[in-house]
Amino acid sequence: MTTELTYTRVGDYLIPDLTADTGGDAGLAPMGRYGRLRERFLKEHHHSTYTSMLLTGRMEPYLYQIDRQAQMQVDQIVTRLMRASGVGEAMKARDQLGWVQAVNSFKAMAEERVLAELIYD
Repeated sequence: MTTELTYTRVGDYLIPDLTADTGGDAGLAPMGRYGRLRERFLKEHHHSTYTSMLLTGRMEPYLYQIDRQAQMQVDQIVTRLMRASGVGEAMKARDQLGWVQAVNSFKAMAEERVLAELIYD
């Protein structure tokens, strides 16, 4: 497969007409919180990796994968914590405020773990 490269003249320079390939389904949904956090971390702390992934078109699919994986892990951890502490539909019907407090606490714990292990590693 041969692709002919086109150029645009800017003053004395020829600049290649390049566009980033967004890759398959990556552009369908907005980037989630965890993907944006990982992107910012790479940009600020691993700039060469960030630049390399961005220039080769691997950044966006990678960030979507990290975002999905992080969200899935948070959901799994919250579910396990709820099951282990007996926080379920019975408690929700009996004590809604207590149920919300417990679930929010579990979510904060799960996010802290996922951020440390997956996003800021």
